[in-house]
Amino acid sequence: MVDPELLSQLIGDIYDAALDSSLWVGALEQATQFIGGTAAGIYWKDITVQGELHYVYNVEPSSVDAYFNKYIRFDPSLTAQFFFKVEEIYSTTNVLPYSEFVETTFYKEWVKPNGWADHLAATLDKSATSFAQFGVFRNERQGLADDNMRQRMRLLVPHVRRAVLIGNVINLQKEKAENLSDAFNGLDASVFLLDNHCHIAFSNIAAQALLDDATILRTVNNTLIAVDPHAAQVLRNVIAAASGGDGAVGTDGVAIPLSSKPGQNWVADVLPLTSGARRQAGGLHSAVAAVFVRKRSPASPPSLEALATLYRLTASEVRVLDAVMKVSSVRALADLLGSSQGTVKTHLQNLFRKTGTARQSELVKLIAGFELPPAIDTH
Repeated sequence: MVDPELLSQLIGDIYDAALDSSLWVGALEQATQFIGGTAAGIYWKDITVQGELHYVYNVEPSSVDAYFNKYIRFDPSLTAQFFFKVEEIYSTTNVLPYSEFVETTFYKEWVKPNGWADHLAATLDKSATSFAQFGVFRNERQGLADDNMRQRMRLLVPHVRRAVLIGNVINLQKEKAENLSDAFNGLDASVFLLDNHCHIAFSNIAAQALLDDATILRTVNNTLIAVDPHAAQVLRNVIAAASGGDGAVGTDGVAIPLSSKPGQNWVADVLPLTSGARRQAGGLHSAVAAVFVRKRSPASPPSLEALATLYRLTASEVRVLDAVMKVSSVRALADLLGSSQGTVKTHLQNLFRKTGTARQSELVKLIAGFELPPAIDTH
């Protein structure tokens, strides 16, 4: 079981480290302990067999130097790592059989002398010739990466990736608006900095393109407004709450669905800028929140949080919705949830009404992200 308070604190520390690089070692130490490893690092590698370690926890400098100066060219995982997708999680056995790995020069001369057994990693960003990576080492006593380690890694990777992104676009060492603007404009992602009234303090080039299109977002008197009326209200409420910091919104922010129309699965990730080191970043523009707008892939299911927000689901209805992905019959749902069949039926009927579906198979498709039906106004 994952302690929600511990996870929330860790995510907040990761975001703070993005804006104050001196905090990264501590954040990586906590992440390593949470995931179940013994050491960790954030680094990049390129196709010319070069690389650099940006932040590290519990790896000897001599080992780092030995890897990038000599052993990187013997690393049997290097070539395969260029083909993993962003945020995809992989370990040694995803690249080659472990029996082959232990026979390599790389294992015998670098991995084993460090006392390690495995390396669980995720790609944070990539180009045609290079990639950035977050990796956690497992020692021989801990053994190979297991499902529990992968699940915990999966909880942190999106936040580490976003934190690294924020760290690249908000450089507190410069503290000049023009430098901040230049960095933001280098992103493909649409980024807005908003005050507590949704007034736009800053928007990058990609964000401006979204506003020019005016299909998902628009602006009136420099105020950011979602075209979908319900999404517009939710966005206003979340931004207003963001002035209260992580306690009001959460350290990992809130994902707001901006449209429920087929083919328009846009989401706004709202991150408060009023806690910890983030205060300094927001202070540059008197902003209370950073808003990252992205289009969710059809293959990526909407989160339960996003569905709950979009369809105004109660906590009990969310529990039933989650259970629908695991079992099918009403009796099985009741057994899984520890509720009566009558209670389950009531929640299912409410789910059908609110989501515009008629049967459980359609709810499964909804969760899987095949197509989101229009949100129903229940007021």
